[in-house]
Amino acid sequence: MDEARFLALALKNPINVAILDELHQLALPDAWLVSGCLVQSVWNVLTGRAIDYGIADYDVFYFDPDTSWDAEDVVIRKLQARLDHLGVKIETRNQARVHLWYPAKHGLPYPPLSCSTDGIDRFLTQNTQVGVRRSDDGFDVYAPHGFDDVAGLIARPNPSPNFSAANYAVKAARWRALWPELTVIAPE
Repeated sequence: MDEARFLALALKNPINVAILDELHQLALPDAWLVSGCLVQSVWNVLTGRAIDYGIADYDVFYFDPDTSWDAEDVVIRKLQARLDHLGVKIETRNQARVHLWYPAKHGLPYPPLSCSTDGIDRFLTQNTQVGVRRSDDGFDVYAPHGFDDVAGLIARPNPSPNFSAANYAVKAARWRALWPELTVIAPE
């Protein structure tokens, strides 16, 4: 699968399109729609399921040097209010401040990031290491491992510093229950 095909399939989900449009209008710094909502939309097209089947939430990353909780909360509330009519859960996170809360929440290291794509690079699975954002002349797509695992319905661990085999097992089990066609690669 190439980038154009991935994008075409991910954008069949009107919720993805609405979020991307809103992010572009808001002009949040370094803002991306990321991860499962994109990949799972593609899986749903490939397996003939409803476009929003199994999608628990829609993840938005942005990068603002203001690492205060108050600043992030304003963005979270603003985006949710503007997209509330979609009736979905939107998880908005400032990637500049993840290192402040991640170790306490997950018990794993999380060095500071320098941009939103650094956060994508640390995802638990390689197949979800994708991000899309609207640009003035189309879309930008970030996918450091390409789209072969997405097209092949393969979940593969991403051996990043914050990788957790236990968290991977939980995520893979949830996905496998929803998409039994999925091949899960065990962590080494």
